[in-house]
Amino acid sequence: MIYVDTEFEHIDVEKALYLLPPQRRQKVEALRRPSDRQLSVAVYRLLQKALASEFGITGTPVFGSNEHGKPFLENLPGIFFNLSHCRRAAVCAVSRRPVGVDAETIRPFKEALARYVLNDAEYDSVTAAADPARAFTRLWTMKESLFKLRGTGITDSIKDILSARDVVFDTYYYKDFIVTACRYRD
Repeated sequence: MIYVDTEFEHIDVEKALYLLPPQRRQKVEALRRPSDRQLSVAVYRLLQKALASEFGITGTPVFGSNEHGKPFLENLPGIFFNLSHCRRAAVCAVSRRPVGVDAETIRPFKEALARYVLNDAEYDSVTAAADPARAFTRLWTMKESLFKLRGTGITDSIKDILSARDVVFDTYYYKDFIVTACRYRD
């Protein structure tokens, strides 16, 4: 299940800090920009909402992370989550199976970046699209969500990562951002 929040500018971070578990509070306090701090609080709140709505869990999650930094819920085995944010949205995905999610603001198309991260077929499809910036952002969120699903960091070729056949992508389009969730095929 995917949860999206686009109304996080009203969050009073200083008040919210006291409601966060110590691990999350430290993460928020380490951020310098106020908007990043608001987004970090917003994604945690989304996780709380998702855990309550989907699984009836209202306790405080305890976070762990694997050797590559992918977070998991130590006290809730069998429940998986992933968080993402961009300038316009905070996003949380929860599931009973591993999941990855990425949110990206649609920005102007940059050929050099596209050539760096896309294989030839992807590049051709993006440059032929009616809206190359939107097409590029969709592919980028797919690649990033797959890396996050695997929890290994960028260890595979970014150009060829989408050749994986063991995953399914769900992409959601908004006015100025795109969200893609990735999960293993049944």
